[in-house]
Amino acid sequence: MSTAGSVGASESTDTARLALVVVAHPCADSLTHAAAGAAIDGLTASGHAVETLDLYRIEFAAAMTTAERRSYSSDSPILDQMVRDHAALLERAKVLVFVYPTWWSGLPAMLKGWLERVLVTGVAFELDPLTKRVRPRLHHIERIVGISLYGSPRGYVRLINDNGRRILTRSLRLVCGRRTSTSWFALYSVDTADPEQRAAFLTRIRTSLGEIGLGGIGPR
Repeated sequence: MSTAGSVGASESTDTARLALVVVAHPCADSLTHAAAGAAIDGLTASGHAVETLDLYRIEFAAAMTTAERRSYSSDSPILDQMVRDHAALLERAKVLVFVYPTWWSGLPAMLKGWLERVLVTGVAFELDPLTKRVRPRLHHIERIVGISLYGSPRGYVRLINDNGRRILTRSLRLVCGRRTSTSWFALYSVDTADPEQRAAFLTRIRTSLGEIGLGGIGPR
């Protein structure tokens, strides 16, 4: 099984379609990382080049700095080289995959901070000079895939609206192209899931992502 590894670690050829996998969990032996590995396996099998950003391992700084906030609306909103490198990967990617645990009904702070620092003006969107309305810039993204593990049961998660999922499949989707599709893989009540349920979850991820580009996995 491939593992969620270092920045710039490609799992396929440079000429293949690029899939960017963003992983947010501090423990390398977690089920979240196993899910990321299953995603990488599937994407590689379907012919994608895979770049993995393990945000905790590379010690990504989630907090936006004062200088970054002041430059946010300028022509050069990115001041950090790591953020610049991540934005460059984002601009090449055809598939975006986010793998994370849902904590306090939303995204981990690490992943939320990544979105805030990387998906800035000039990368994810631009502002119309006259109306100041947002214009999407991620037209090249063909699919957004979310993979999340929840401590709560499905009914509770639906009751509280699943904020992380909304951010990725709605807010992020709005700065992509009209044809961008979304797919979601969820394991609810993870703390009480038995080994068979966990294994089945990983198999579903691996199999489904192995069908991307082959007419498989539709929006879910």
